[in-house]
Amino acid sequence: MQLFGGSAVRSTIAFVVSAALAALALRVTWDEPLAGVGMLFFIGIGVGSRFLARRRLERTMRSGDLNAVLRRWGSSVETVPHPETMGPLMLATAFAAHGWVDHAREHLVRAVRGPAWEAALEHRLFLDTLLFTFEGESTQARRAALRLERLPLPVTEATTAERITSLRRALVALQRAFAREPDGGDTELMLDVGAQSPLVHWPMRYGAAINLLHAGEASEALQIVSEAPAWPAQSYFRVFHAAIQAEVERQAASPDPHDS
Repeated sequence: MQLFGGSAVRSTIAFVVSAALAALALRVTWDEPLAGVGMLFFIGIGVGSRFLARRRLERTMRSGDLNAVLRRWGSSVETVPHPETMGPLMLATAFAAHGWVDHAREHLVRAVRGPAWEAALEHRLFLDTLLFTFEGESTQARRAALRLERLPLPVTEATTAERITSLRRALVALQRAFAREPDGGDTELMLDVGAQSPLVHWPMRYGAAINLLHAGEASEALQIVSEAPAWPAQSYFRVFHAAIQAEVERQAASPDPHDS
């Protein structure tokens, strides 16, 4: 199946990535994973009758294989409206979602500031939250996450509005996890959102794992990320995974005080 060809797909691309719709990117990502990927990540992938392609795409995203993800993206980034802005933003999203923080930053610098940049505020706050969180800049991450959470909801329909709110709350929870300031229910929220939105699957799972580490449940933390790939050196997830593994080994080597 040709995923990025044909006039219908090109029309979809033109529709979903227009600057006027950029602010809806995160809503669509949560409400309809493939359509959200089309806006934030894999532009122009169809839904409905393309069910099998959608399932393959979701599996690819959850695989953690960034090269496979970018191969499936193809050259569509070059055909989006406002490519000088939206292209680098979407590439930055691809890298950030896989923990490639430095590469994400490089692409953000290349994004042209202008009307499309201003229209993509929700998208940019999403990226800022991920990148500052992974970089350990907790104050800036908190500021971006809270600003995103407080943006007006772009819809009034109750179910969709609830899902948007959950996604935004999960990003706040992610920031708290990396700042070692978890709140009640954060772990469950991140796991739920990560399971429903492949775009944030691994960020949310690592956030949940860090919360479990903080609670002294190292084995459970490792279980949550047990299906993670062997992250390359460029990914911050490699560092996070190694820290979880080291804590599991440390706890296994420590005598249980109840056995004394």
